Formats: sequence, structure tokens, C-alpha cells
Amino acid sequence: MSQFRETDNRNANVQEFSVSEISGLVKRQIEDGFAHIRVRAELGRVSRPASGHLYLDLKDEKAVLSGVIWKGAAQKLPLQPEQGLEVICTGKLTTFAGQSKYQMIIDYMEPAGVGALMALLEERKKKLTAEGLFEPGRKKTLPFLPETIGVVTSPSGAVIRDIIHRLEDRFPRHVLVWPVRVQGENCAEEVSRAIAGFNAIKPGGQTPRPDLLIVARGGGSFEDLWGFNEEIVVRTVAQSDIPVISAIGHETDTTLIDFAADIRAPTPTAAAEMAVPVRADLLAGLMDLSRRLMRSSHAVMTTRRDRLSGLSRGMPRLEDILAIPRQQFDAIAGRLGRALAANLTNQKAQFDRMSAGLSFRPVLGHIHQSRQNIKALQHRAALAEAGKMKEAAQKLAALSKQLDLLSHESVLARGFALVLDETGMPLRQAAQVTAGSLLDIHLSKGETLAARVETASPVKQPPKKLGKSPIKKDTVKKDTVKKDAVKNETKTAQQGKLFE
Repeated sequence: MSQFRETDNRNANVQEFSVSEISGLVKRQIEDGFAHIRVRAELGRVSRPASGHLYLDLKDEKAVLSGVIWKGAAQKLPLQPEQGLEVICTGKLTTFAGQSKYQMIIDYMEPAGVGALMALLEERKKKLTAEGLFEPGRKKTLPFLPETIGVVTSPSGAVIRDIIHRLEDRFPRHVLVWPVRVQGENCAEEVSRAIAGFNAIKPGGQTPRPDLLIVARGGGSFEDLWGFNEEIVVRTVAQSDIPVISAIGHETDTTLIDFAADIRAPTPTAAAEMAVPVRADLLAGLMDLSRRLMRSSHAVMTTRRDRLSGLSRGMPRLEDILAIPRQQFDAIAGRLGRALAANLTNQKAQFDRMSAGLSFRPVLGHIHQSRQNIKALQHRAALAEAGKMKEAAQKLAALSKQLDLLSHESVLARGFALVLDETGMPLRQAAQVTAGSLLDIHLSKGETLAARVETASPVKQPPKKLGKSPIKKDTVKKDTVKKDAVKNETKTAQQGKLFE
């Protein structure tokens, strides 16, 4: 018990700190001691969130140091941080109290010598080559004389002025410039977006679609040209539907975009020379071809004229060729006239002999007999036609009588009537109408009466005294009225059926 009290008294003399105070003390100690440092390491994990900041790991074979590059500093980096790249980072150490760890705030990053970048470049080149992006079969032929040329470069550099000046000297063309940054963190993304944007222009629109693209940049260090070694740029150039000329740096500078482009130019000026021919040379060539064509045509015409003259000298004269046929024609023409006259005389004599032996009596008799036969046939045909007409008339009269018998007008003429309701439908029963209904009563000879129904049930009449047996006579009267009503309904129904 006494030992516990002694220990407790010793702890009472030690100063107490809160967690935040400890974190603040550690933060000041680390930031004061490591306010400006340079770290050489290999990049491990690299994270690029939407905020634009970069979070990465700096490592060697024994330890790992967390690092962060704020958005403003990330946009000024000369290269794109990638896993496995050996770099030298400049910045300061600080702590992150939320996770009780320390990290490095990186202000600047550079490759740890050109050898590291060359190794990364070689590895990337092998990877893209294996995918077939550099195959010669993928490359497109440049148009001979493009109407519109798209240029992807910095709008403020000397490159665009050199290209436009060279195009004006050789063959002026319409030029579209897509401004981009040609080095730094956003270089690769902007160049890739520009190439894709030119390919997205639809032909025939308000903005002309380029027939040829030039991606150009002036000379610079290996690190300055690194943006044109990024995969995003290489893949965009390889996928472009528009032919691309790569003109990056000087003749000794080589980037991966040079392998993916359809043709590589040693300089931007050389790219302009590859894009269009020399107009003066074309005109001179055209004039030379015109002169050669005229000389060739003249030579051909001269040769053929000389050959024709030589052949014509070996041919006989036209008079000599036609002399014999002309004599033969004259001889035949003389014989033809005499032959025609002799033939005409012969035919006339033969006609006279035949006409002398002809007799017209048999012919006249034959004609008379034919006329008699024709008259007999016409008489028989008239009789047959009259018989058919008489038979048809009899059939028509019989059908007319049958139609009169079946007609409703004959029924109406016998004292019957046709009763129609308001809709024009015939009535068959008294139950089909109600009190107040309007009726049309059709009689014979087209007469029509309009009537209104007073009662919808049969009218009952008081019995009449007829003698000694009033009950029997009344019964007979009722039976007679009922029979008459039934008879009238039957007649009405029959008349209605005639009109259904």
C-alpha cells in the first residue's frame, strides 16, 4: 500500500498534456526541423482524386513516406508522377493529426536523372508496341492537297508562326489552331483533348473538318517533352481518323507520339512542307505536261498524215476504179430498156388471147344463185328472231301477272291496310304501341292516313240484349269480337311480312 502511494506521488509531479497539445508539439518539432528537404525515392501508390491534389508514397527498400502535392503545385510539375518512377522531391515534412502520422508536402518533383525516365520510356514503348499501336499497317496516307489543316500547339509560340508562314510560301491553305500547353502537368490531357476534338467535327458543318492534323512543339529538354510520351496522347493519335503529322522538338528529339503518328517530321517547319506541295512547282509541272502533250499530239498527227499520204500514193485513181463499172452500167441500162419494151408487148398479147376466150354468162348465173341463197338465209333468220321475241314477251307478261299478285298493293286493294309506327316499321301486335303513339295507315291507291293511339288495350263494349238467352248471346258476341280481333291482327301481320 505504501509502495502504491509513492508511485502515485511521483506521477503527480509529471506535466499532463491533451492529445491536441501533443499533436501540436510534434507538428512544430517536425516542421521546424524539416522545413526544407529533398528526398530521393521511388514512387509507389499514386492517387488522383477529383480535387486535383496528388497523394502518393515515396519508398525505398526499407521505409515508406506519405506525400501530398497540392493542386497548384501539381499543375506545374514537369512530368506526370507514375508508380515505379525514381524522382527527387523538394518540400517539407509535417504531421497529420487525424491519423497520427507524418507526411511530406511536395512543392516540386523532378526525375532522379534521365536514366530513370529513359527506363520508364522504354518500358512504355514495349507495352504500346505489343498492343500494335505502332504497326505500319495502321498508318494512313496523307492527302495530296488538304483543304483544311488542324494544328495542335501553343498559340503564343514561334511554332505556329513558322507553320503558317511556310504554308503561305508553298500553298496557302485554311488553318485551324487548337491552343494547348505543350509542357507541364496538363500538357498530355490538353493535347489528347484537342486531337479528339478535331476528329469530332462533323463534315459539312459550319466549322470545316480538317483533312490533316499537325501536332507541333519546339525544342526542349527531355523532361519538357515528356508530355508527348504519355499513354493518353499516344493512344489518341493512334485512334485518330484524320491523318496526323508529329513535329515535336528538333530532329534528334524522339517521343512516343512520333511512332503512333502517320508520319514524323523532324521540325514543325518540315511538317508544313510535308502537308502541302509547292504551288509554283505544281504550276511548272502542269505547264511542262501541257507542252509535252501538245508536242506529242503534233508528232502523232504528223506521223499519221505522212503515213496517209504514203498510202494514198500507192492507191489507183478514182477515175480508173470507176471506169469499168461505169461501162458495165451503161451496157446493162441499154439492155434493160429493150427488155422492158419486149416484155410489155408479150404481156399485152397474152392478155388479148385470154380475154377473147372468156364468157360472162356462167359468172352471171352464179352471182344470181348466190343472191337467192342470201335472201333465203335472211328470211329464215328473221323468222327465228320473231319467234324468240314472241316467246320472251309471253314470259314477261307471265312474270308481270305474278308480280301483281304478290304485290302489297293487291292486298291493300282487297280491303286491308298497312300500319306503320313512327319509325316506319310495320306493326304486327297491339302491344308494340303505347297511348299517344303516331301511326301511318297506308290504304290502296297510295292513300295514307295519320292516326294517334288513344288506348293501348282493346276497347271493351257493354253487352247488348238480344233475346231470351242474354248470357249465351253475349258470349257469342265476345267470341265474335275476339275472332275479328285475331283476324285483324293476322291480316296486319301478313301485310307487314310483305314489306320485310
